Amino acid sequence: MGLPHAVGEEASRGAGSPPLLSMHGISKRFGATRALKDVSLAVHAGDVLALIGENGAGKSTLMKILSGAHPPDTGRMELAGAAYAPENPHAAHIAGVAMIYQELNLAPDLSVEDNIMLGQECSRWGRLDRTLQRREVARVLDLLGHADLPPEALVGTLPAGTRQVVEIARALVARARVVVFDEPTSSLTQADVLRLFEVIRKLRQSGLGVVYISHFLEEIRAVCNRYTVLRDGEIAGAGDLAGISEADIVALMVGRSVNELFPNVAHQIGDVVLSIEGLGGGRYPQSVNCDLRRGEILGIAGLVGSGRTELLRCLFALDPVRTGTVRLANLTPRASPRARIAAGFGFVSEDRKTEGLAQGRSIADNLTLSRLAPYSRWGWLNLTQRRAAANDWIRRLGIKAGSPDDAVQALSGGNQQKVALARVMHQAADVLLLDEPTRGIDVAAKSEIYRLMGELAAAGKSIMFVSSYAAELLAVCDRVGVMARGRLREVRAACDWTEESIMHCAVKKYDE
Repeated sequence: MGLPHAVGEEASRGAGSPPLLSMHGISKRFGATRALKDVSLAVHAGDVLALIGENGAGKSTLMKILSGAHPPDTGRMELAGAAYAPENPHAAHIAGVAMIYQELNLAPDLSVEDNIMLGQECSRWGRLDRTLQRREVARVLDLLGHADLPPEALVGTLPAGTRQVVEIARALVARARVVVFDEPTSSLTQADVLRLFEVIRKLRQSGLGVVYISHFLEEIRAVCNRYTVLRDGEIAGAGDLAGISEADIVALMVGRSVNELFPNVAHQIGDVVLSIEGLGGGRYPQSVNCDLRRGEILGIAGLVGSGRTELLRCLFALDPVRTGTVRLANLTPRASPRARIAAGFGFVSEDRKTEGLAQGRSIADNLTLSRLAPYSRWGWLNLTQRRAAANDWIRRLGIKAGSPDDAVQALSGGNQQKVALARVMHQAADVLLLDEPTRGIDVAAKSEIYRLMGELAAAGKSIMFVSSYAAELLAVCDRVGVMARGRLREVRAACDWTEESIMHCAVKKYDE
């Protein structure tokens, strides 16, 4: 489904007037690593500035300086015409800079109301004023199109898309002057994305400045009027979006022309490797029947909450398997992750921060812990041999890291995703279950992931690929199936689908 263009006649508003926010000559180093060099940008009232760049380009560092999390080594900032140098994020928040990060920062055991008002509670004579607080919560939820969200609901019980709405509401309740959205649509449904774009349009009309970070160029086109591209910590280009093509934006990001966003790697499809019959989990999935062939990339589309993730988790036995059978190469492995790994399954979670990777452990640990046998003898681990193997995987996948001993959490999102893929490749998995493997990574890194998937298929591996981005499913997959209400409704050749037909199938009502 195409995105509506949220930029109206006010797109050029603010031109010629003093900027609402300006950053001049910002530089930052972390030890020997130069994160930013002489970066300058400006945001006018009514602007939606797209901040674009590969993972590791310096976007996060620049925004952490803006939010008071890091001081700049050199440079200065101004907000609403006055000098701006926040000592910490709280000072930035008080000054009127609101940050909405890609990784949600919510208290799951607190209510919607308490999360939204956390740190900015309404009080009268030293006592919490629940009435005034509920009024504020109702105001921002209504603005976001979620007036029906119960303020007393525990955030931990809400689906991912609704939790993202709570995160946005918390920033809006502070009546900020500049709002930074860092990949805000990563967990939103299409309907919530459209509501968010409407909110941003209202913020523009009310004279706020918005910085919008996204790896989806169609979102940037829909919601932004200006752009700034960072590459290797420096400004690579800036201007009005109306005057630049997507190909030129990508070239600015990577320093070269990217001819193929979706590389075409030839691969042949063979016999059935995985057979799923009547698979049922808890609430989802429900009675799923499907085959996956050797060398095939099978895409799984559907709305958030349709059961896509639950299907993969059941196949890997992370979630309980209530009914049905799963046969891989004529084996019916026991329903446990250990047994599924031994049978040839590899799983890459959509949540690399808390589940997909051990963030505090090294790259070598994350690469090899699911298969240590090649480096173990008589109960002893050969660390030198394991380190050499990790170095080889780093080289093969082009992972940008100083050493296999570096902590995974120090890597950019795209490089973290490569480590997760390298792990299942290292464990010699025959069937790869990939849940949103390109979420939150830049265009160039996505292209590399697509190429890796094609090469794996060409090597005879079978891939089940869950994605919310229909364009990549249609470009990368051999067949695409659509999940709806826990059931795999239709599976067809990718060439027989369009983005519109996928969406129609995802929302269509079926007789149970």
